[in-house]
Amino acid sequence: MDIDAWVWWLIAAAGLGIPLVITAMPELGMLSAGAVAAAVTAALGGDVVLQVVVFAVVSVALIAVVRPIATRHRAQQPQHATGIEALKGRQAVVLERVDNDGGRVKLAGEVWSARALDAGESYEVGRHVDVVDIDGATAVVM
Repeated sequence: MDIDAWVWWLIAAAGLGIPLVITAMPELGMLSAGAVAAAVTAALGGDVVLQVVVFAVVSVALIAVVRPIATRHRAQQPQHATGIEALKGRQAVVLERVDNDGGRVKLAGEVWSARALDAGESYEVGRHVDVVDIDGATAVVM
């Protein structure tokens, strides 16, 4: 039983694809794509040297081009802040006097517990304050 070279390349592609799923290493997927390209080359009648060259070129090209792009996208921060991060930097209105011991503010349409950032500061009712941080369920304001 003689198996064609393109079948071996597809077996290699599957062999590289299985660890990709298990380990989540994208480089294995790029090597698997190189093996598929070599299988196509073999199916079109390319000799063994050409198959290996195609495998190497496609794999290295994918790793050289796709990996830096993926790394750059992974490092980017989300463009829109959500949750607590979206509240930082917003203004709130003091509903009950806010000092280091506590108080209440209206922030984003909701009533929040609040405390002053600086221990000696206090903010009276009606004053607009800036939210510096959220500490649990308490807005830290200044």
